[in-house]
Amino acid sequence: MFITNRIFVANIYFAIMEERIRNSETRQFKAIFPNTLNANDTLFGGKAMQWMDEVAYITATRFTRQRMFTINTEKIKFLKAVSPNSIVEVIGRIEKAQAVKLKVKVQIFVEEMYGQERDKAVEGIFVFSSLDENRRPQKIDYNFF
Repeated sequence: MFITNRIFVANIYFAIMEERIRNSETRQFKAIFPNTLNANDTLFGGKAMQWMDEVAYITATRFTRQRMFTINTEKIKFLKAVSPNSIVEVIGRIEKAQAVKLKVKVQIFVEEMYGQERDKAVEGIFVFSSLDENRRPQKIDYNFF
């Protein structure tokens, strides 16, 4: 009976976590205008990372409802150049929730403004932490019950 209750509680916890992950997924769309282009007439990599960090921050905050801070980025990959006359979608989703760190996977998809083609252009992981009043990492409160 005790083991069955523990399994039941664990299943409820994971179901709540999955629902919070789904509910915190964040999407933003951007049109590619001349002020976002570099000398090669493609999207500035720094502009793409700015958008990714913003979406990751919103995702982390929506998931935890706590003050979150970007502490690291991992595995940023620029897969396809983003050209003018494109629309990009920036998607953030919780990848891993740890005691002190939260990892948010962010992807940018590019689609033709006047066509049907859509491809993944950039992806990466943004790592967040909750900081105390002295700006030291503190445990993230995952008590969702």
